[in-house]
Amino acid sequence: MAVFRRRQFSAEKGICHMPETTITQLPDPSGFSTDPFTGILRDGARKLIEQAIHAELSTLMAAFSGDRLDDGRARLVRHGHLPEREVMTGIGPVSVKVPRVRDRGAGEDKITFTPSILPRYLRKAKSVEELLPWLYLKGVSTGDFTEALEALLGPNAKGLSAKTITRLKADWWKDYEAWQKRDLGSRRFLYIWADGVYFKPRMAEEKQCVLVVVGADEYGRKELLAMADGFRESTQSWREVLLDLKRRGLKQAPKLAIGDGALGFWTALCEVFATTREQRCWVHKTMNVLNALPKSVQARAKAHLHDIWQAETKAKANVAFDFFVETYGVKWDKAVAKLVKDRDALLTFYDYPAEHWKHIRTSNPIESTFATVRHRTKRTKGCLSRKTGLAMAFQLMMSAQKKWRKLDGQNRLPEIIQGIEFRDGIRQLQTAA
Repeated sequence: MAVFRRRQFSAEKGICHMPETTITQLPDPSGFSTDPFTGILRDGARKLIEQAIHAELSTLMAAFSGDRLDDGRARLVRHGHLPEREVMTGIGPVSVKVPRVRDRGAGEDKITFTPSILPRYLRKAKSVEELLPWLYLKGVSTGDFTEALEALLGPNAKGLSAKTITRLKADWWKDYEAWQKRDLGSRRFLYIWADGVYFKPRMAEEKQCVLVVVGADEYGRKELLAMADGFRESTQSWREVLLDLKRRGLKQAPKLAIGDGALGFWTALCEVFATTREQRCWVHKTMNVLNALPKSVQARAKAHLHDIWQAETKAKANVAFDFFVETYGVKWDKAVAKLVKDRDALLTFYDYPAEHWKHIRTSNPIESTFATVRHRTKRTKGCLSRKTGLAMAFQLMMSAQKKWRKLDGQNRLPEIIQGIEFRDGIRQLQTAA
């Protein structure tokens, strides 16, 4: 509670004194305090929107300024405004007015004005639409949804309720189905990363997970290629995923596939894309090997594993590999066996440009993204249905994809397509036949 005292000036004594009366500012009964700063932001946003709309309108009027009727009058004239409407934004509701135009010309092809930044029936900014699924996925229950939005956007957050989530989940599934059917006939992907990811809340089946394939095209852009529910170690599940990519137009086999050695993916890959080479993920392999070692030696062993895949040349990597086998093989043969069985597939990356090594040594494009998915979904209680789980993961992956970086060394990609040889990451000079 704030108390304000009014200063009074005494002309006789030349001093100020405070009267006994005070003015008390009562709290807002709605529970939301006034925020002059936000009010200024909203007013500024409203003025900027109006300026942008009027600039767009001026362009339209100028384009048809030469069109005249038979009596000499202008064909297109201003005609007041549409009723004022509120658009929900990240700083709360902003009132906007859209001017109207009148086309005096004859015929059915009338000129109308719809601002590109403010389409018809727009009631929520895109940032607010994206906020809704994030709130849901963060674990906010539908019963608390309106209260949460009011706390974020103010007490006038209209049209945003628990029912919105029901509609959104249906929209997410439609988006996912449309994405699954998109044509890939004009695309070419040189690298693909594959992984089967479990996350909380569980899918409908206890052992079911999300099978994910990410690709890098000939321009170095990473893109989500496939996402389906299945079983991580099941060759049949992965075969269906890869055959679906082929059915939708992905005819040219990727040059290299990266993934965990435990996947049923590799058997399916040999059947569907027989010429694609294999690179085992070093992050997964390191975890598998360390899990078979006692904790007392894990830190030292991890450093020795790091020496292998960080070596400058394949020859040095083999030296470090042999050192690891000799050092740990006597006491912990099971741990070493996990490493030795994939030796060639772990070192495939040396036959590709050095600029690409940090991208293709691990399945990080999938792992790092699904770390966010797990973080967002673990608060959602219970077991998800198949549709909700897939749609939820898809929305989060699409959001994350916007921030994915392109491959380094994009100038090397045409050389890979041409089949130019790389040794220890360096292009080899082609000798004349």
